Amino acid sequence: MVEITEVAAGSLSERHGIRAGDFLLDINNSPIRDVLDYRFYLAERSVTLHLLRAGEPFAVSIRKREYDDIGLAFKTPLMDEKQRCKNGCVFCFIDQNPKGMRESIYFKDDDSRLSFLHGNYITLTNMTEEDVARIVKMRFSPINVSIHTTNPDLRVKMMKNKNAGKVLSYLNRFADAGLSICGQIVLCKGINDGEELERSMRDLSQYYPSLSSVSIVPAGLTRFRDGLYPLVDFSIEEAAAVIDAVERFAEAHKQKTGSRLFFLADEFYLKAGRPLPEEECYEGYPQIENGVGMLRSLREEFSFAAEDAEGAGGAEEKREISIATGVAAFSEISSIARRMEEIYPNLKINVYKIINKFFGESITVAGLLTGKDICEQLEDQPLGEVLLISKSALRQGEDVFLCGMTVKEMEKKLSVRVRAVENDGDSLLHAILGDCEA
Repeated sequence: MVEITEVAAGSLSERHGIRAGDFLLDINNSPIRDVLDYRFYLAERSVTLHLLRAGEPFAVSIRKREYDDIGLAFKTPLMDEKQRCKNGCVFCFIDQNPKGMRESIYFKDDDSRLSFLHGNYITLTNMTEEDVARIVKMRFSPINVSIHTTNPDLRVKMMKNKNAGKVLSYLNRFADAGLSICGQIVLCKGINDGEELERSMRDLSQYYPSLSSVSIVPAGLTRFRDGLYPLVDFSIEEAAAVIDAVERFAEAHKQKTGSRLFFLADEFYLKAGRPLPEEECYEGYPQIENGVGMLRSLREEFSFAAEDAEGAGGAEEKREISIATGVAAFSEISSIARRMEEIYPNLKINVYKIINKFFGESITVAGLLTGKDICEQLEDQPLGEVLLISKSALRQGEDVFLCGMTVKEMEKKLSVRVRAVENDGDSLLHAILGDCEA
């Protein structure tokens, strides 16, 4: 039973007399516990909802097109509370946050429903046999799984959860049911790299094509690791060795199946000083949200979009804008800025490399920059008319940085308009043009 908090004006539900404050019991006699049940049973063309109003039961029958929504909203997107992670992963980024931040920063979710709704990665340790059977029945996919290793004993050690090894069997259940799986390996130096990584790639390749892609990303290590498992970054040589091992295996897998299956995060190439793979190596960027191919995609998208801008001329008046980015993307963003200045001679773009003092200098991605670091490092710099930042540095759906600073507070501190931009070349180009063209 879940409470309805809102009924959309003009919706099928409103037309059938459903109100906010009513409780939904079931759809077509199937109990509704959460969003998975709701979406699955609502998909039919003809649905009968059993509800409660002031303790009195009533029913509403609705005919609609298949998969059409009926306009109901609930207290939370999941229709109940998020499932808290039960693991103690040695690499957990949330454990590396400093004290004193907003409480939501410290919440660890491991909820399979968020995997379907928002693409979150789950470890499977929060799932029961009933959960697995329900997912198979409802055929929800893709399922995004944080695998890390296929060695059951090592997985228990890495996650500090006695069930972490056993639940790997759920991968077989999903694959046998024909569901799509996306995998992730957070690579920790001296733990799941080397021979263990080779083992994981061999084991996981057996799930192809149900397992459609696997990202391999380095563990993010902040300066707040006192009392935590002693992890250290990969050296230049070690990052190069990881690249060689993964590319060798991926290429062999491609020769057999047509897909590389395993994809490395950009950070490994930057650390090793190696050039990024060509665009075709990313096979459509299935793991771009994990930082796999993000810089290559940025470059290609910008180049494509810039072709339309070539020869268009610049604004008559001189304009100046700025871009703040992390260490990882600085070179790529600088190259884009110089290209834009060539196309628009009256445009000046200042690109600033922001060092992550808040989390530590080993954190180089723009998405983990804080307002505090940006403000402190740009305080006396020329910024022009607008400062562009990565939208991924803000909390989803909000204008708040991880440190708690808001965009408006940054604008006040720096005396400049701040604009958050999506992480793709087309959005960046249009954000620049939107501030340099009349």
